[in-house]
Amino acid sequence: MSDRSTPGVGAGKTPEPSGVDLARVALRAAKEAARARGDAAQQRKQARRGGLRSGARADRRDPMALGPAINRLLAERGWEAPAAVGGVMGRWPEIVGEDVAKHCEPERYDEDERVLVVRCDSTAWATNLRLLAPTLVARLNEDLGHGTVRLIKVVGPGGPARRFGPLRAPGSTGPGDTYG
Repeated sequence: MSDRSTPGVGAGKTPEPSGVDLARVALRAAKEAARARGDAAQQRKQARRGGLRSGARADRRDPMALGPAINRLLAERGWEAPAAVGGVMGRWPEIVGEDVAKHCEPERYDEDERVLVVRCDSTAWATNLRLLAPTLVARLNEDLGHGTVRLIKVVGPGGPARRFGPLRAPGSTGPGDTYG
């Protein structure tokens, strides 16, 4: 044995922790905190299976399902109201009833004006739908949210093209007499 002693050791003195010792203490504290959360066990289990990868259970790294991805896109772009109205157009027979749906169909929705344009196949159905419009607006707003549809604009059928020719009566509006 030599007479030399290690500096800081002996004579009842404890050594000052060096940078490496401080790192070991910090690592041990982090491992204990992770173990308390259960993360360390999960990482060891994944490492045994061949590395960190997504498995059978849901993970934050998994791809997003189509439905939530589309909902997120609609919310980010501010397309909720037009998409909801588009859904109403797909469910039109359920909302207005089979009889009305046979003769009237939604054509377009103006988001700025909040107006739904509906085309009917005859002037009689157009008149009938104009009478039902306030009830339909209330029903649509219950389904879509208050104020989504402010007005239903009812459009009658489009007639055939008006042609001029030798068989046309002077002063007649032609087939437009029965349409519109």
